[in-house]
Amino acid sequence: MKKIIRFLILFLIATVLYSCKGVPMVQTTREMKELKVNESKFVNKPLKYLLKEIGPQIKTGIGQNEDQFFFSFRFTTLEQQKLNQGSLDDRVSLYVYVKERIDWQWEKRPKGIESVWTKEDAKKYGNLIVVRIKIIEKNNIQ
Repeated sequence: MKKIIRFLILFLIATVLYSCKGVPMVQTTREMKELKVNESKFVNKPLKYLLKEIGPQIKTGIGQNEDQFFFSFRFTTLEQQKLNQGSLDDRVSLYVYVKERIDWQWEKRPKGIESVWTKEDAKKYGNLIVVRIKIIEKNNIQ
């Protein structure tokens, strides 16, 4: 009887711990403004913490090393962007500025899908420190 009770208690604890998984701050592209509103939670912290709070799949991401270092993330595929397809909410762009130079080399990216954001990219660039977030919505562009 004690074994059954111990098993049930352990099972209950495991179930509770599994179900306590955090919900992302942004669950749809319509909610993307929440990242800007809560920008202070991400500034001076690694990019990986910000990426965990984004529920919608990032479909394209490009690293830029111009005057400032930043990533441009989009939630539509390159084909959808070229054809101006997808809902207006999904056509939002997320710009994440980081402190360090981004090791982004087009020649080393897979041919034909250079701008596709992958889990490997998230791991590789996850420790870069966020300094600013910018959101641009397609429906606000004239």
